This record gives sequence, C-alpha cells and structure tokens, in this order.
Amino acid sequence: MTELKGTDNKATRRVLNVIRALKGYSLGGLSNTEIAERLHESPVNITRALAVLIDEGFAIKLDNGRFALSIQVLQIATAHSNECNSAIDRVHQLNQRIAAGALN
Repeated sequence: MTELKGTDNKATRRVLNVIRALKGYSLGGLSNTEIAERLHESPVNITRALAVLIDEGFAIKLDNGRFALSIQVLQIATAHSNECNSAIDRVHQLNQRIAAGALN
C-alpha cells in the first residue's frame, strides 16, 4: 500500500478495517469481540471505531447486540453497482451500433 504524507493514522485505518470486517455480515452482524479477534485489535479500540462508524451512519447495532453495516453503506454499494451496470449497458449499446454499422 502506498504511504501518503499525513496518512499514518492508526485510528482511521482501524475504522476502515472494521468496515471491511463487517462485510458479509449485514443480517446477523458481528460482536465486538469477533471483530477484535479478526483484526487482532483490543475490544476497546474496536468499541471506539464502532462508535465513530455508528455516529457517522456507517454501522448500526442490531437488536441482538451485534454490529453490522448500515443501510447507508448498502445504499452506497447499490448506487455503485447501478452506475457500473449503466456503463456496461452503454458499452453494450455502442457495440451493437458498431456491429450494425450505424456508428458515424
């Protein structure tokens, strides 16, 4: 990974790693301890990272006490997927026009 000046912030990287750890657990979530074990971090550091994510709307605490990515994150992922699908559709349409000889 390229190290940029002023980006050596362990807390910021920890928050981003928590997002990665929560990937794939949107329904059942992960406990603080499970996240800490996966990231080889202390539970207190994970609690701090989760507090930031919850405060910013990127994570939620489920009714079962576990943590998951929020609807906001899922909306971001869906918007990205939709944009990619739209680009694929445009390329496909262009290829059809080229194949039909209609491109001038």
